[in-house]
Amino acid sequence: MRRSMTVLLAVATTAVLLAGCATGDGDGDVTDDWPALPAAAAFTPAVGVCQAADFADVVTLAAYQPIDCAEPHRVETVHVGAFPTASPAAPAGGSAELRGAFAECDTRATGYVGDDWRAGRLRLSVAVPSGVGWAAGSRWYRCDLSELNTVEAAATVVTRTGSLRDALKGPSPLRLGCQQTRGGEGGAVQALVPVDCATRHDAEFVGVWRAPEGPYPTRQADWLPLYAGCRSVLGRFVGVPDDAQLRFRSGVVVRPPGAGRWRVGDRGVRCYLWLSHRTVIGSLNDAGPAGLPVRTR
Repeated sequence: MRRSMTVLLAVATTAVLLAGCATGDGDGDVTDDWPALPAAAAFTPAVGVCQAADFADVVTLAAYQPIDCAEPHRVETVHVGAFPTASPAAPAGGSAELRGAFAECDTRATGYVGDDWRAGRLRLSVAVPSGVGWAAGSRWYRCDLSELNTVEAAATVVTRTGSLRDALKGPSPLRLGCQQTRGGEGGAVQALVPVDCATRHDAEFVGVWRAPEGPYPTRQADWLPLYAGCRSVLGRFVGVPDDAQLRFRSGVVVRPPGAGRWRVGDRGVRCYLWLSHRTVIGSLNDAGPAGLPVRTR
């Protein structure tokens, strides 16, 4: 009896398996009627999502793990654009294509946060597809923002929660403001430390000057246009004339992007007023000549 049941079960199982393999037209060929696999599609990242991992300038599909920005993260994608190129390889640093991508990311990031992103403790980066992704047809570039612990040298990325959308539309702990300088050799400013404007301080972020195309400043003469540009920004911020006397009202500290960022098209120079001879309480925004008088000695 047990042998009979075993045979019946084996026959029934075989019948089910054969039924599952049967083709729709009953022609007995089990190899010609499988549906075609869908065509491979080029991977494109999403906008408005975040990444827990640090920024990577080359993104693979395996490394792409988007999360909700309410979760702890280190990178937020604010825009995804497309390269208008059929080049066999992704654009390299310093190429016209990558500079164009950075310019678009610059504009989009500013719109995303509500002010020039350089007015906050933020860094903008551009990511491109991997070589495999590019060969498969991906032509996107990704615009990523990260929060920093400082915009001075040796800055590190902060793990944060919450989106950066509209983060600089109004008052924000991310926004650069009053500073206290730390000196170096020869009386030069070595570092700027953020402080509450209600405390005494000797410096303040006044805005961003956009340098024209040209080589990265390496010689003393190369820096002169940056200082002149930041003095003009300073004059507008305080509300004083941009004339020959401005240099006797306040010093200026310039913070250009690094050479690598300059090469990919970042020309935004952060500008700070510097009161080398005194300290103040409160912001000097729109303080006018009375708030920033010409030094007589």
